[in-house]
Order: sequence, then structure tokens, then C-alpha cells
Amino acid sequence: MLDIVAAIRRLPLVGMLGWQDVRARYRRSALGPFWITLSMGVMIGTIGIVFGQIFQTPMHEFLPFLTIGMILWTFIASVITEGAIGFISAEGIIKQLPLPLFVHIMRMIWRNFLILLHNLVIFPIVLLIVGKPLDWTALLSVLGLLLDILNLGWMVLILAIVCARYRDLPQMVTSVLQVIFYLTPVMWMPSLLPKRAGTFLLDLNPFYHMLEIARAPLLGQVPGTENWVVAASMAVLGWGLAILIFGRYKRRIAYWL
Repeated sequence: MLDIVAAIRRLPLVGMLGWQDVRARYRRSALGPFWITLSMGVMIGTIGIVFGQIFQTPMHEFLPFLTIGMILWTFIASVITEGAIGFISAEGIIKQLPLPLFVHIMRMIWRNFLILLHNLVIFPIVLLIVGKPLDWTALLSVLGLLLDILNLGWMVLILAIVCARYRDLPQMVTSVLQVIFYLTPVMWMPSLLPKRAGTFLLDLNPFYHMLEIARAPLLGQVPGTENWVVAASMAVLGWGLAILIFGRYKRRIAYWL
């Protein structure tokens, strides 16, 4: 807990490091981070046209659903993938500077959040194309996104610790995420599922609930009580577990690196 609190007190440092990461990645590039936005927009347009025809779903419903789903999933998957090597990639800093270890987790989340903000530019453009307005329900997505970030925090903290000890696990995490992507309603709408299949692919899928609390409000829908309860319960139980694991193995991380 002391390490986490000390990291939170260094928010200006976290903000500067995360911003520098984004700038360094696109140094001397004309569009900078908007290259990601451009490629994301092209991918969404291509998938939307193809899968919209395959699923025979009205484009004014499917395209906004696909757009915000892809943007949010890219954020979630990037945080988990990069979080798995969060301590490994910061090996040099950890060995040389006495910074709180959780600073490196916060830095990685902030970096991906900045990229998320760039990608979100696509969504209002899609809404204008299909002629679908936003209403006040969209404000709930802010709360949903904050809860998602809270959940991602404990997930990547645990993964960073375990992957620092077992170096084969980051590749396994990437593979598992690819499977979860197809099992989660990102490119397909939940209404297409039979009721029995929905029980397994939706109700028992934590990533569906994480997506829904941030996605549904932007589509003019209020997330179900079950979505909020599952996401909030995950945050409470997950952080309890993460703090126990972090407290036990924190002093060994530098030696594992």
C-alpha cells in the first residue's frame, strides 16, 4: 500500500513519462499518434462493411457498436499486453532509481489512455455518418471507463509480477487475449446469440461487463445492474488480491529482473 500511495503522489512524474513515451514513439512523424487513429478508422470501416453484410445488421446500429467496441477493446488489450511486461520493460529504471514500482504500471496505463483519447475522435465522426445523436446517457461512460481502468490496474499489477518471474507468460497472455477477443461481443452484437450461448459468452465473461459499462451509454443505452455489480465486485476483490500478492513479492521483483 505504501508503494501504491507513493506512486499516486508522483502523478506529475507519471503524466510526464507517459506523454514522453507517446512523443518518442512518433517522433518526426507528421501525424504523430493520429497514425493509430487513421489505421483504426480504416480497420473499423473495412470490418463494418464486411461483417455488417455477413450479420445482415443495419449499418446505423452496427457501425457505432463496432467502432466504440474496437476502440475500447484495443485499449483494454494494449494495457494488459504491455502490463504483462510492465516491470520487465522498466528493468533499467527499477535497478537504478528508487521509484515506487507502481509508477511503472501507472505510466503504462496513462500512455495507453492518451492513445485511447486519440482513437475516440473516430466515434463522433461515425455518429455523424450514420446520423445517430448522443444523449445525456453518454456521461455514464465516464464512470464506466474509470471503473474499467480500476480493474485493469489490479490485473496488470498481478500480471507484471508473475511475468517478471516467469518470462514465457507474456506470450501466453497475448494468445489468450486473442481467444477472448472472439468470445467477447466486439465484432458481433449480443442480440445475435441464442439465449443459452449468451449465458456462457456474456454473463460469465468479465470482459463483456467491462466493455458494456463504457460502451452502452455511448450507444444511448443504460448498462444493466448486473454489468455494474460484476465490474465493481471485480475491482474490490481484484485489488484485495493484488495488494496481497504485491506486498508479498515486491522485494523480489528487482532480483527476478
